[in-house]
Amino acid sequence: MKTQSYAIPNALAVTTAIVYVVCRLLVGLFPDISFAIAESWFHGIELSKLGNWNLTMSSFILGIISSAITAWIVGYIFIKVYGLLKK
Repeated sequence: MKTQSYAIPNALAVTTAIVYVVCRLLVGLFPDISFAIAESWFHGIELSKLGNWNLTMSSFILGIISSAITAWIVGYIFIKVYGLLKK
């Protein structure tokens, strides 16, 4: 049962890491479009005034690790809450 309970958080962490890599590539290739999309997600706040994207290897590693860990924690909490509500 423990192995199955980790399937959702593991899948969510891996999926998030894949999406992060794709997103990071797109930001590097298309920075102007990326700013426009990000601004639309933040209700029109002018993110371009904050400066340029900081695309370093250390920020990539920190970003992928922190987003995958956060996704795993969210997935784990989700299955615990789901288990409680299912009863």
